[in-house]
Amino acid sequence: MELASHLFLEYAAAVRPEVDAALDRYSQYGADCPAILREAIRHSLLAPGKRLRPLLVLMSAEACGCPRGSAMPAACAVEMVHTYSLIHDDLPAMDNDDWRRGRPSCHVKFGEANAILAGDALLAQAFEVLGGEVQPVDVAAACCLELARAAGASALVGGQVDDLLAPGLASDLVQMERIHRRKTGAMFQVSLRLGGRMAQTESPKISALDAFGRKLGLAFQIVDDLLDIKDDAASLGKSVGKDRKQNKLTFPALLGIEESGRRAETLIREAQQELHVFGVQARCLQSLASYVLERNR
Repeated sequence: MELASHLFLEYAAAVRPEVDAALDRYSQYGADCPAILREAIRHSLLAPGKRLRPLLVLMSAEACGCPRGSAMPAACAVEMVHTYSLIHDDLPAMDNDDWRRGRPSCHVKFGEANAILAGDALLAQAFEVLGGEVQPVDVAAACCLELARAAGASALVGGQVDDLLAPGLASDLVQMERIHRRKTGAMFQVSLRLGGRMAQTESPKISALDAFGRKLGLAFQIVDDLLDIKDDAASLGKSVGKDRKQNKLTFPALLGIEESGRRAETLIREAQQELHVFGVQARCLQSLASYVLERNR
């Protein structure tokens, strides 16, 4: 690996509290927001998490020369979309999971209807934040377009649908990668692209960030599949072994544990090579890639 993960871990320890504070401010709603809706949103949005996607926004913005404070609205918008997707993913009609980020899932604590509505509200608020706080307006419009595409029918939501259908739909590596390129990878890619957009950087760098995110997202999913086999619920903060019980197609099930690990290593090396155009400006992103491979939760 080009850089050990410690540089990213130091960055995350310093910056994650800034992200959490901003999310806290965004979830202080007015009197017209019902109390149970506010509680459900904050229960999920402020739950302890890695904040990888907002950190990707901030690190890519800084790599392109934009102060991270200016990119914070975009970082929070991405986390709102991600949290909405987790709330809905845990629902009985989807993955039917009782735990998320070490807490009871939103529908377990607040009921299924309130969980659905909390997710709906977060999805809408993401675009409210981008449209209302990102400047100049043409950058705000570009960010809204990027995030809408990444969260839509041909990306995140489409990947979720195919993941639900996967036991009867997919039996090969190409189909599985296609699912996770949209379900997981699309949000990694858009996080990086939004950082570049906030910096108003040139197209070649956006393309490099996009390629980095595509490979990073796939490696992240492979490692996630491996952790689902190896780890325990206490360290992961969510149920483990569910993929196997639900007969979901995973990389270890298709490739085996050792080959899945080798594939993740290759993807991380290739992802890091995509960042050479940034030079030392991408040291934190390089380190993050190492962290994705080394993480244990």
